[in-house]
Amino acid sequence: MKLSVVVPCYNEARNIPLILSGFEKVIERDDIEVVLVNNGSTDDSKMVFEDLLPDYSFARLVDVPENKGYGYGILAGLEQARGLYIGWTHADMQTDPKDVLKALEIIENGNETKTIYVKGDRKGRPFFDQFFTSGMSLFETIYMGEKLHDINAQPNIFHRDFFASWKNPPHDFALDLYALYTAKKQKIKVIRFDVLFPERIHGTSKWNTSFTAKKKFIMRTLEFSKKLKKNLK
Repeated sequence: MKLSVVVPCYNEARNIPLILSGFEKVIERDDIEVVLVNNGSTDDSKMVFEDLLPDYSFARLVDVPENKGYGYGILAGLEQARGLYIGWTHADMQTDPKDVLKALEIIENGNETKTIYVKGDRKGRPFFDQFFTSGMSLFETIYMGEKLHDINAQPNIFHRDFFASWKNPPHDFALDLYALYTAKKQKIKVIRFDVLFPERIHGTSKWNTSFTAKKKFIMRTLEFSKKLKKNLK
């Protein structure tokens, strides 16, 4: 298996058919798998997975009975991934499945196949969201001492040896920060490429719902940044 992409799904029953059909349109080789994680969903996700997955040979399911966080779901999927290259993208369809294939193409066209980290760079976002992201990126860059831009952009694709080096990764939304910062500290070559970021088709964000939610996200991220900087000196 060349590539395993993990898609954490929490209450994404209406998006699951779109995820599967989206990947079906772009996957034209048999060495790519999509690892869908039912991350403790409380909607009809389980039933939708059971009904649809048999029709898609490239996809398989990892079931997490209890939701213990965004990062926890991704880590559960990465542990089960069989690809030489592994990573994740979101289930909200704001990142096109074909971007995962673009990331793999960048890796296959490069020379440093083991020490490369390919990550999206979001375009077309609302001004306030872009302003918020830029502010967080500037703070993290100054505080952590590494250039950290658009930390939560998708997809994230890298060699499985990089994943094997992780120690105590976070179980929440700080996983994106952990992965990018760890790559920078290990001198792994980070390649960014433009990805469009449209509005969600179904559902709502699990955290980006209000100013108060953003404030809580900022506080959790700052607290984790302190721990991460201390542990990865």
